[in-house]
Amino acid sequence: GGERMRLAVGGSERAVFIRRGGKGSTMTLLHGFPSSSHDWAKIAPSLSENHTLLLCDFLGFGASEKPADHDYTLHEQADLVEAVWTHEGVSSTVLVAHDYAVSVTQELLARRKDGALAVDLETVHLLNGGLYPDLHRPQPTQMALLDPEQGPQLSALLTEELFDGALRPTFADGFDAARDSADIWQATSREEGQRIAHLLIRYLRDRATHAERWVGALQETDVPLAFVWGMLDPISGAHMAERIRERLPGARFEALADVAHWPQLEAPQRVASALLEA
Repeated sequence: GGERMRLAVGGSERAVFIRRGGKGSTMTLLHGFPSSSHDWAKIAPSLSENHTLLLCDFLGFGASEKPADHDYTLHEQADLVEAVWTHEGVSSTVLVAHDYAVSVTQELLARRKDGALAVDLETVHLLNGGLYPDLHRPQPTQMALLDPEQGPQLSALLTEELFDGALRPTFADGFDAARDSADIWQATSREEGQRIAHLLIRYLRDRATHAERWVGALQETDVPLAFVWGMLDPISGAHMAERIRERLPGARFEALADVAHWPQLEAPQRVASALLEA
């Protein structure tokens, strides 16, 4: 369910996929790389009993428009989120973000700090992501995609089999990720989206460039923060959790000891409970 809407993003009109539903106060859920808003499908039914859910696909992802010759940036994705809020008439929301979206959220927190965010953030929930870029451990496939020569070639050759093989190490051992991996591939490959993977992965450079702004926004925000963290994540797991607890000791932190990079897929009931309790 959901629909594509034409929204002004980064000076251009773009087709952005939006899904809404539920009842109660608004909760916005933002997905990671390389997936889509479908990542939240397992927990949406539980959350929608108490919240009006607002989900969108970032530009270049899922069912949103995927321009093939475009300079994708995290700042533009933050613009997209603000455009979605404006379109939907949102003035206040709980915000939930995973992976790629934690950086988008940090930019939104920076805008709030600057007095430039029109929407009030009631609480921000963060799931595994590179909040501290110096600790982020990208996978080999991500680094290959980032390479100016290898990246375009890898995107052109990407198949479901190769994609599944790259995702497998990001799920906990023993977790059957076949269905989830297939869903992520379906979202990624929609309208040949796998062909722009080398463009989307440039967010890693964005993180490095804007690290000071985004880390500062995270650590200095007046918005209540809460974390739900897969500790087995090879990318942003226990090593990232240690820094979070050190720098943000007052934040609620739910450690999922047997979960890796995808808490909402690997442990949906526990994630839903944590989001509703905080």
